[in-house]
Amino acid sequence: MNPEPRVSPPAPYGTPQAPRLAVQGEARLEFDPETAHIRITVSARGTDRRTALEDLTRRNTLALDLVKSYGDAVEKLETGAFSISPELTRHGRGDRVRSYHGSVHITAALTDFTALGELTTRLADLELTQVDGPWWAMRPDSPAHGEVRRQAVREAVKRAREYAQALGADLAALVELADPGAEDGRPVPVAYAGGFARRGMTSEMAEDAPALDLEPQRQTLHALVNARFIMTPPKL
Repeated sequence: MNPEPRVSPPAPYGTPQAPRLAVQGEARLEFDPETAHIRITVSARGTDRRTALEDLTRRNTLALDLVKSYGDAVEKLETGAFSISPELTRHGRGDRVRSYHGSVHITAALTDFTALGELTTRLADLELTQVDGPWWAMRPDSPAHGEVRRQAVREAVKRAREYAQALGADLAALVELADPGAEDGRPVPVAYAGGFARRGMTSEMAEDAPALDLEPQRQTLHALVNARFIMTPPKL
């Protein structure tokens, strides 16, 4: 019985008749933001725990009702951390509770930026309420992410063709297309690099304060792709 013929593995760097060409394609595109996030901190203070809790509950309800009154302009509304703690003061040989402090953290995401300025002003006008933000962002499932990835692939093909043509050759086939780190377990670079603007506003604002004019901050999306091609024999 004749042994099966041994098949040589493909050359890792191609052959003189079929050279391999490895490049990276990169793209950075700017888009208008799709959402704006704000953080609301509602606080209360009282000489006893029950009074602090009642005030905190009332102010938290006012803030939530105000945000909900904007209807479809609000995409998401969530309550985060809640705390109530005593403030101690030295009295004789021991500690004595002087007052109680309470706070609730609320986050909201809006898609209507026209309503955003008015809402932040009205929230900041509430008693013992602080507003931080906005943080502008793209949705995770936004078509913009696909657009920037497709542009990165086109850039990879363009760069590879330029290299091949510099040698008097042309691209023959694509043999690999991968995200950086996809095959070796390394983390893939984040495909989002958008900035944020932060503003802090407290309830010390005057009554009927005019709505803030908030200009949306453009977001930069980034994509990087590795590509390997086989090209025709170069003319050296």
